[in-house]
Amino acid sequence: MTPGRDPAALLLSDLRHRDEDAVELMDDAGCDLAALNRTYADFRFVNAMVAGWRRTYVRLLRPRLPRGRTATLLDIGSGGGDVARSLARWARRDGLDLRVTGIDPDERAHAWAAARPGPDGVEFLRAGSGELVSQGRRFDAVISNHVLHHLRGPAFRQLLEDSAHLARGVVVHSDIRRSPWAYRLYALGTAPLLLRPPRRASFVRVDGMISVRRSFTAAELREAAPAGWKVVEQAPWRNLLFRGGSSDGG
Repeated sequence: MTPGRDPAALLLSDLRHRDEDAVELMDDAGCDLAALNRTYADFRFVNAMVAGWRRTYVRLLRPRLPRGRTATLLDIGSGGGDVARSLARWARRDGLDLRVTGIDPDERAHAWAAARPGPDGVEFLRAGSGELVSQGRRFDAVISNHVLHHLRGPAFRQLLEDSAHLARGVVVHSDIRRSPWAYRLYALGTAPLLLRPPRRASFVRVDGMISVRRSFTAAELREAAPAGWKVVEQAPWRNLLFRGGSSDGG
């Protein structure tokens, strides 16, 4: 599958296997920067619609964050920073003192996230997880959103190893669960984006559909995950790869 091909042409495919060779447009170092920045802006709405972080925060993160002192959370591959900001806002409303650090090695993502206003207690670093491990950093919770499907083999295992080293407590890697219905309904739900004029276009529709094709089923993720990790299926089409407590993600 070539990067420029609109995956709407593949709506009738069965998605029985991960399309690990598919390349998201935003991963191209030479992609249009204006369209990429509009994609980061769109993430706020797409993640609110499909990623389920409010539920994950309430069920898996909030009960395990320490009270009586400043809690710390690391967001690996933080992209446009919308998830990190949302978690900080929710914690503040709940009376928690939470500091959130978002890291991303992509200078374009870091520049976008760092330039956006947000709540106190949120910082963004241009870094990979391995750099923080080498610095001896530790956090009360470690998360990622839509990172797992980008990885294969050694990179997948390294992310899990790094996140286990970085976390004092819970780790939650949240990603899409591959399904023909997830693919088709995302295509339908984002179809209005096709009406945008070219000057306002982003990669969020095409890349989102590619992300579904690259993502794991729950069974595949269980097979790939090492001992000590649990896969929690969250309705309707999420996988939570979880470590550090009860698997009541539901």
